[in-house]
Amino acid sequence: MHRGKGMKFVGDSRISANGKPFIPKDYSEYPGKTEAFWPNFLLKEWLVGAVFLVGFLCLTAAHPAPLERIADPTDTAYIPLPDWYFLFLYQLLKYSYASGPYNIVGSIIIPTLAFGGLMLAPFLDRGPERRPAKRPFATSFMLLAIAGVVFLTWQSVYYHDWDKAASQGKIVEGVAIDKEAGGYKALEANTCLSCHGAELTGGAGPALIDTGHTADEIKDIAKNGTGGMPAGIFKGSDEELEALAEFLANLSAK
Repeated sequence: MHRGKGMKFVGDSRISANGKPFIPKDYSEYPGKTEAFWPNFLLKEWLVGAVFLVGFLCLTAAHPAPLERIADPTDTAYIPLPDWYFLFLYQLLKYSYASGPYNIVGSIIIPTLAFGGLMLAPFLDRGPERRPAKRPFATSFMLLAIAGVVFLTWQSVYYHDWDKAASQGKIVEGVAIDKEAGGYKALEANTCLSCHGAELTGGAGPALIDTGHTADEIKDIAKNGTGGMPAGIFKGSDEELEALAEFLANLSAK
């Protein structure tokens, strides 16, 4: 009888066809160039993500997010500041060619061209080289993008008035304000609320609660100005000025 003659092979679905454990392919012929996605590459990604997450959680625990006062929609002098990763766009909108009548250029056209270029980079540079020196187009474009973002972010941080930003968002003790009083109506009629806020807690100008000034001092400031407040802002009558000064002199959070 010849070897193998008359033998029949029967398949059985209850028996696993491959009982061997998963073993990644051997990439030893290409050292440092490629590796198995699972589990080698995925495990490295997970470890890096875990380290970053732990560091981020430690940072948020050590430095909680600062809180500001309750938003006041009537305070038109409040200048919001975006998070750090949008500061470069915030700074871009300050330039004359990207603001005002050209606002669409800075808010839509320039960002669209920049991010659109990043999306097209893999299609425009399809060479096999991985070293940056041999990929001039992709390298130059990325360096230009990074330089632009870093420069605009630095400009935004350097020229921002941080003291003013801290004062306009500072949480102050609230006080019940009689908005029907003559002094408050005098403030409203002379556009004082646009700088000092509807609740008089400050904005572009300082808070008007517990100023520490007498009525005469307040009248002098209203007429002649002080600090960043120019003279001639108050244009009301003497009766309005008297009511305003008495109102603010007696306005206290205590």
